[in-house]
Amino acid sequence: MIRKLPSGGYRLYSRNIDPKTGKRRNLGTFATREQAEKHEREVQYFKRRG
Repeated sequence: MIRKLPSGGYRLYSRNIDPKTGKRRNLGTFATREQAEKHEREVQYFKRRG
């Protein structure tokens, strides 16, 4: 899940809620939405690879 920050950047959050904190885990902050989407694809790829 990608959200736009008030600073103008974008942050990638985990799809699932972290049971420890009750919030979504921050998976990285990026300057552009394209960078965030690229990283999200990389994360999904490695999740499938084990």
